[in-house]
This record gives sequence, structure tokens and C-alpha cells, in this order.
Amino acid sequence: MSDEKEIRYVGIKENVAYGLACAGQNFGYNLVAGGYMLLFFTKVFGLPENAVSFMILVLGIWDTVNDPLMGAVVDKTRTRFGKLRPYLIFVPLPLSVFTILLFAGPVILQDVKTTAIKIIYMYVSYFLWEFFYTIGDIPFWGMSAAISPSPSDRTRAISSARFTTGLIGGLSTTLLVVLMDLSNNGIIGLSLSQVFLLLAVIAATVGMGLFSLAGICTRERVVQSVKEPSVLEGFKLMVKNKPLFIIIISNVIGSVSGLSGVFATYYYSEVIELNSLTLLISLPGTILGFITYLLIPKLKARFDNRQIIFLNGFSRLIVGTAVFLIGFKSFTNYYVVIPLLMVQNLVFSFFNTVNSVIPTEMIGDTVDYMEWKTGERNEGVSFSVLTFVGKLTGSVSTSIGAAILPLIGLSFKTVQSGGTITVKGANTDLYIWALFTLIPHILGLISLVPYIWYNLTGENLKKIREDLRLRHEQLSTQMSGGNADA
Repeated sequence: MSDEKEIRYVGIKENVAYGLACAGQNFGYNLVAGGYMLLFFTKVFGLPENAVSFMILVLGIWDTVNDPLMGAVVDKTRTRFGKLRPYLIFVPLPLSVFTILLFAGPVILQDVKTTAIKIIYMYVSYFLWEFFYTIGDIPFWGMSAAISPSPSDRTRAISSARFTTGLIGGLSTTLLVVLMDLSNNGIIGLSLSQVFLLLAVIAATVGMGLFSLAGICTRERVVQSVKEPSVLEGFKLMVKNKPLFIIIISNVIGSVSGLSGVFATYYYSEVIELNSLTLLISLPGTILGFITYLLIPKLKARFDNRQIIFLNGFSRLIVGTAVFLIGFKSFTNYYVVIPLLMVQNLVFSFFNTVNSVIPTEMIGDTVDYMEWKTGERNEGVSFSVLTFVGKLTGSVSTSIGAAILPLIGLSFKTVQSGGTITVKGANTDLYIWALFTLIPHILGLISLVPYIWYNLTGENLKKIREDLRLRHEQLSTQMSGGNADA
């Protein structure tokens, strides 16, 4: 292997800026995709479960077209700033506005009694938030592949983004569960609707301020072809990219595993009735998650990315099954569930950290593969898969979760005072426990099947990277008029 691959193009300041940008973006995203959106729409906004389920399903289907389409537009972009940075410079401001509007519905429409008007507001605000989020998210993750031709640089950039997100981006849900408990117990003078809106304002100001660093402080270093591919060509490249297609199929199947996060919210809110308990339970896992970033190079030295994906899936099933069975008759007993869920969270946090890096790397590998095969790089279309899959997981799991609520006997009724009360059936709590700990991991196992045919590993991947290094050197020389040092 050539020593050229070990050159470090990305400095510490740029890595830190990229990480802070990811944390800022995810501060707001976690309010939407952290399992609380369904609770917000049904319990706080007072909307019917079937209306929420249908809306999220429709927008999830729209994402299957919207995200790749936006990715193709990004791939077609050519400016002196690059093809990714212009979008990162533009999007923070409108996204901040629609983050606030998304969570402002219960406050703006607090005197409106017509459910239809509330449903229309939900559709419009959620669609506009998702639209602008997509415009920023695809170029952001595309930057992880374009920021440097060095695989080690890319790993550092992705790790910085994920690490800083875990450190800062997750604060939104931490603050949320604490404020929800304080509100529910009358300790603070804020309603649940005001709590969500307050955090949305913080996400729109502080969060989007940090996100703007992605456009201001990062550079695109991988040389793009002079030719601008058409939008149709971008879609064709995605279809031809077999490894990417395998990732798409696997993640579409695995989107049902997001049910665990949805019903974790209902478990803490409606079964244990202490939202902030999740902070205690997740504490050991959070600490291990940060340490895991240091262990990823050692893990990758022993296993390839495909093997790590399989290890993750089977580990979740084994641990989830054990937790469900041990807590089968004691899932409301603090002395049982606290240590039990701590152990589960400890194991899952290790793999969550690894999975925050590995799939992003794998999509970067598929970009290299298509350049090696066709001469065209398609970061936009390829990383639209990452954003699409993230939103699909949230959309599918939230939509299915909303549809399941009546089936397991869980509903919310508005009382004359304007608040809501929870209505549960005889076995509702047990169903929530199963949907939190076991069922999603059984269904998620099916998503491993497509990876049997994934082959961007070992010597095959090594050869592709070396061939591309030589091509990039030649292209850089040609674009500088024959002077490699220009």
C-alpha cells in the first residue's frame, strides 16, 4: 500500500467544526426523530392516532423520491465553492424558522377546536421542516466523502461528527425528559406544549448556529469531474451501484427496528411514568459510547464492515430477548428494570456508536466504487440514501407505532380543562414492554440477509482505493495544466 494514503488533509479545527455542525443539526433532529414526535402529536397536540400515522406514512413515501432527487440535484451542482457547500451555507436559516413552526402548533392553535385545522397545520409544518432538513442533510453527509481522498481522514471526520453529536446533540432529549417531568409534576410553570416549543427555539438558534459551521469551515478536496451529470443520470448511477442497492434494501427492511425507540418513549412516559429515568439508565452506556470511538480502529482491524453489521444484529437480538424474558413479570419494578435496562443500554450503546460510523463509511465506499467503475462520483445521490434511511426508519416506525396504539389499547382523551388523560387496556403495559425490548430486534434480523451479497471488503476494496488514488493524481495534474504542484 502506498504511503500517499496516509497523508492527512483535514486539520483538527476543520474536524471540530464538522463535529459541532453535526451536533447542532442533531439537537433539533432528535426532537423529531428521538421517539418523541408521536407523543408530541398525539398527547400534546391532541391529534388522532390514525391521522398522525397516515401523515407520517405519506411523507415517508415522499422521501423515497425527494431524497434521491435532491441528491441528484446536488451531484449536478458546480460552483467555485464546490457542489456541497452552497447548500450548507444557505439552509440553516430557513430550517431554523420551520423547526420553531413545527413545534409551535399547540401554542398557536391553542384556542382552535377544529381538529381538521390542526391536522392541516401538522401536514404543512412537518413537510416544510422535512424539505429543508433534506436540503441540508444530504450535502452534510456527502461532505464526509468529499472532505478528503484519505479513508483515515474520512473516518476521523465521521467520528468527530458522531462523537460531538453524542456529546451535544443529545442534550435536546435530555432537557426534554427532565422538563416534561417537571411540567407534569407542576414544579415549573410550563405546559408540555411550551416545553416542546422552548426546546425548538433553542434548536433553531443555538443548534442552527452550530450547523452553519459546516458551510463556513469545511472544504471539498476530492476532485469532481468537469462534466455535470443530469438528474436522470444520477438516478441511473444509484441503480447501477450494486453495493449501495444492497445497503438500501437492508435498511428499508430494518426500518421496523425503530419501533424500539418509539415504544421506549411510551414505556417511560406511560408505564413507568417517569420520563427522566431514561437519563439514569442511559448514563453508563453514554460513557461507554464515548470510549467506543477509541476502540473502533481496533474493531475494524479485526472485523470488516460487513462482519460488524452482522455482529450488531445478532447481539441486539440476544440481549433484547434476555431483557424481555427477565423483566417479563417485573417490568414495572424499579429494582429490576433499572439494572436490567442499564445492561441492555450498555451493550446497545457500544453498537450504536460503531453503527454511527460504519454505515456512513460504507456509503462512502460505494461512492468510490462507482467512480472506479464509471468515472463519476455521486456523493449527493449516494448519501441521500443515508438521510432517506434515517428518515424512513423514523417515518415507518412512527407510523406503524401510531397504528399499533389502538391495537394495544393505548389512547389519549382530552378533558374539559384542556389537558389529556391516558386510557389503557388490561395488557397494554406488557405489549409496550415487548415492543420496546424484543419484537423490533426479531424483525431487524431480516435486514441482515442482503449483506450476504455485499463485497466491498478486503482486497477488493483495497484495490479500488489504490486505483482511485492514482486516478486522482492524474486528474489533479490535468486540471492544473500539467503542473502537479499548482
